Amino acid sequence: MQAFDVVIVGAGAAGLFCAGVAGQRGLKVLVIDHSDKVAEKVRISGGGRANFTNRDIDVRQPHKHFLSENPNFCRSALSRYTPADFIELVQKHGIAFHEKHKGQLFCDRSAEDLIQMLLRECEAGGVQRWQPCAIKAVRVNGDAIYEIDTDRGTVTSRAVVIATGGLSIPKIGATDFGYRIARQFGLRLVEPRPGLVPLTFDGDAWAPYADLAGLALPVQIETGAKKQRMAFLEDLLFTHRGLSGPAILQISSYWRDGTPIRLNLAPEVNLPEALARAKATSRKLLANELAHLVPSRLADAWVQQDADWQRPVAETTDKALARLTERLSQWEITPTGSEGYKKAEVTLGGVDTRDLSSQTMESRQPGLYFIGEVVDVTGWLGGYNFQWAWASAHACAQAIAA
Repeated sequence: MQAFDVVIVGAGAAGLFCAGVAGQRGLKVLVIDHSDKVAEKVRISGGGRANFTNRDIDVRQPHKHFLSENPNFCRSALSRYTPADFIELVQKHGIAFHEKHKGQLFCDRSAEDLIQMLLRECEAGGVQRWQPCAIKAVRVNGDAIYEIDTDRGTVTSRAVVIATGGLSIPKIGATDFGYRIARQFGLRLVEPRPGLVPLTFDGDAWAPYADLAGLALPVQIETGAKKQRMAFLEDLLFTHRGLSGPAILQISSYWRDGTPIRLNLAPEVNLPEALARAKATSRKLLANELAHLVPSRLADAWVQQDADWQRPVAETTDKALARLTERLSQWEITPTGSEGYKKAEVTLGGVDTRDLSSQTMESRQPGLYFIGEVVDVTGWLGGYNFQWAWASAHACAQAIAA
C-alpha cells in the first residue's frame, strides 16, 4: 500500500496547479483522474487559446466578478494569489500571451502551451500521476489517514484534495464525483445548475427570430430588479434555438427560470433622435433607414412585426416610431430554459462555503480539501474562473505544506 502526503483527485487546472505547488514544497503528491487526458477544459477554453486569467479582478470586491452564496469567501485566496502572480509564472515559462479586451488574457499560440506549463510544474515537484484510474472508495481510518481504493490498488494519505470540477461539458469527462464525496462526509451543497450557458426559447415564440441565426451585435442586457438587477454590455449572438454570445453567457449565471431578460439592441445609438431626423429628411422605407442604425437583417426582421413599420419613414407616425424605439431598446423576452450542462462553460453552486475554510480550502472534515469549480464560487466569463482555480489551488497547497 503506497503512502502519499497528499492525493489530488482531478487532473484539471486546479488539480494540476495544486499538485505542482505542493510537490515543489517538498510533499509527496499523487494526482488521480478517471480520464487519460489532462486539463481538457483548459484545452478547449478561449477558442483553443485558454483565457487563463483577467487583469481586472478586484480582490477587494470579489463579489463584483464572482457568484456564490457567500461572495466574499473567495477574497482570501484571490488576494493572496493574484493575476499578476500567475502572469509571472506564464512569463517564466516563456509563453507569449495577449490581452483581447476587458482584461482577458489569452495564449498567443495555443492552450497546449499552458497545459505543458502545468505538467512541467508537476514534474518539478516530482508529482506522480495515475491516468486513467478510477476511484472505487474513499474512507478515513481511526488515525485520521485517508484510504483510497483505486484501479491500481489502495493508497493512503493524510490529505485528500477534490479538484474534480463541476457537471458542465460531460463529453470531456465531467462527473458528480466531487459532490458525492462531499455528501459522504456530511458536507452541505448549494444546488448545482448550468452557468455561462446559451439560453433557449419556445419554438413558436422564437419563430420570428430563428432566421436571424448567426447574427451578432453589441447589446446591453439585464435581468432581475432593484438590488437583484444585473447588467452587461457585451456581444449577443442569435441562434436557431435562442440566444448566445458573451452577453447571454454572462447574464445566464444571474438569470432564473421563469424570469425575463431585457435587451437594448442599439445601446450605442440615440434611436428617437436618429429616427426623427430620418423622418424629416428621407423618403426611404423605414426598414432602410433602420438598417443604418442596427444590422440590416435585424432591421428587416423587426419591421415585419408591425404593419405600421412597413412604410416610408416619412409616412410613419410618431407613435409608431416611438413603439419601434421602445421595442428595440427595451426588448423583454422570457427564456424557457438553457442549453444545459452540455453547453455550459461552468457549474454554478457546489460545495457550500460554510463548510470550508477560506484560508486553506479545508472542509469541516479534517484533511479533506475542495478547490476550483467543485466549490460554490463561480466567476464571470473572461478568465475569472481560471484565476479562481489557480488561487484556490495555491491556498490549498500552501496550507497542506505548512
